[in-house]
Amino acid sequence: MKPIISASDLASDLAGTRRPVLLDVRWQLGGPPGRPEYEAGHLPGAVYVDLDTELAAPPGRGGRHPLPDLEVLGAAMRRAGVSADTPVVVYDGGLGWGAARAWWLLRWTGHTDVRVLDGGLAAWTAAGHELSKETPAPESGDFTPHPSDVGLLDADGAAALARSGLLLDARAAERYRGDVEPIDPVGGHIPGAVSAPTAENVDEQGRFLPARTLAARFAGLGAQEESAVGVYCGSGVSGAHQVLALAIAGIPSALYAGSWSEWSNDPARPVAKGADPQ
Repeated sequence: MKPIISASDLASDLAGTRRPVLLDVRWQLGGPPGRPEYEAGHLPGAVYVDLDTELAAPPGRGGRHPLPDLEVLGAAMRRAGVSADTPVVVYDGGLGWGAARAWWLLRWTGHTDVRVLDGGLAAWTAAGHELSKETPAPESGDFTPHPSDVGLLDADGAAALARSGLLLDARAAERYRGDVEPIDPVGGHIPGAVSAPTAENVDEQGRFLPARTLAARFAGLGAQEESAVGVYCGSGVSGAHQVLALAIAGIPSALYAGSWSEWSNDPARPVAKGADPQ
């Protein structure tokens, strides 16, 4: 299944007999919660899901956005009406990071029919579709998270993949190089990782580049058919967006969820600075 959906295709699906569950995951790094924006207008029938409290555990040794408690995640999904056999479409305000985090978590925990609205809320309104201020009350779903044995890296796994495969750093290039570090205690990157800023996967409207273009980009960064590919970012949010871009390109990958916020807080972990090793 294609992991993204256009606004026009989503409108058709919503008018059909197998209506998808809509999740609004608006979120900004360091910004206010997205619920006020949701209440000001959202896709009709969409349920708001809070990234910081329902799609992540409290900040700690595991980073700024550790993986959520599975009971918390499952309860949030069931509250939104998600069942094991219902299609799900997630969206956010346009960057795609929050939506990708929800997409990755659902996929990793066993849901097989989940897509991201390409371009987010802006794409929906640009296509002439209306928003709603009505808060829906869907019937409770039955989804129970069952994490996969694949698709997730810990710090040791990320370090090993940087040596034996391809580990992509999804942050901005200046953070990768260590020129600046506005959030975490140390600037730089995991030794052996390759710089691959997430922003280069989308166009000016925040919509993903064509699959062929993305495949060529990742091939140029070192992704080969036999390559094991992993991704990390600052705290496991924009990295999920990179995993999504790789999926569009037909390249399976794993996410280091703790990412730089976990790595840089462990003084035993080595830090590399400067330009890309390639």
